[in-house]
Amino acid sequence: MATSLRVVDDVEFYCCTGCGSLFAHPDFLAAVDDGTAENYRDEYWAKELAAARQRSWGAGIVRVAEILRLARVPVRRFLDVGSGPGFLLDSLTGLLPTTVGMFHGVELFPPPPPHRSAHPNYHVGTIAALTESFDAGLCMEVIEHLTPTMLGDMVRQLAAHSNPGALYFINSAQPSFVETIDPDYLDPKKRGHVVSWSLAGARAIFAPAGFNVIPLPGRDWAFLAEFGPARPVSADDLLAWLWQPVPQNLALMQRDAYGSLLATIGLESARCYLEHGIAVERTQWALSLDQQVQELRRSDPENRRGHRSWLSRLTR
Repeated sequence: MATSLRVVDDVEFYCCTGCGSLFAHPDFLAAVDDGTAENYRDEYWAKELAAARQRSWGAGIVRVAEILRLARVPVRRFLDVGSGPGFLLDSLTGLLPTTVGMFHGVELFPPPPPHRSAHPNYHVGTIAALTESFDAGLCMEVIEHLTPTMLGDMVRQLAAHSNPGALYFINSAQPSFVETIDPDYLDPKKRGHVVSWSLAGARAIFAPAGFNVIPLPGRDWAFLAEFGPARPVSADDLLAWLWQPVPQNLALMQRDAYGSLLATIGLESARCYLEHGIAVERTQWALSLDQQVQELRRSDPENRRGHRSWLSRLTR
């Protein structure tokens, strides 16, 4: 079941009443599946190359640093899923030249040459065509382009090329971010954004393939996907992971001249979001508790008098 949300560029969008994901009309999604929509081709890259370059020398590096600190297994191979032009591989080569061989990127719909990386580990095609297995990765601004069929295929392929415990950072705006921060994020024909996946919607795709979806407090535009059985991971757990990275991963980041900077950036960036998210959640909890107390006082005069008596004793 779904409710109508709004029309964007002649395409109607809906909100799933079950999981809360936002999605384009099923007919349009079917056209994306069969390739007739043509919403992710050369014209797209003509507009997105500059943004892709900016992400790869900015936020992309930060996300890589975060995932290397958060991963619970030694990271020997890292995959940039939906690498676009592959610029992130180039930026990491400059920052971590001694580890250049561990980073890979894969892109099914790359921009035409020469507007893409010449990195030897830049792969054009599907994840299924890769011969390596991975311990960590980044999927940045990708899944909003994918229909449920496409995302399911990609996640199953990723599972087949993931080592136990592999951890992936999935960067994509969730419905709360779209509705409160960036309603223009839904853009089916220019940017090719056809779905805003909620955590519940993502879990319905990732969990059957063997991934545990982990929310990131303070970020309604990202989540973690851990290849392994479902298990609760709290915000405090994530903070502990950050402060106590796997020694091999910390050593990996610190091996090159900019490595210490990378390790610090990963810690500080993730801390900012996590600690802010924890503060917001606890404030909301306190406010909701106060609201319950106020309602109880209004509905129970005896309790209200008792509360006043207790408060007067407390403030003497």
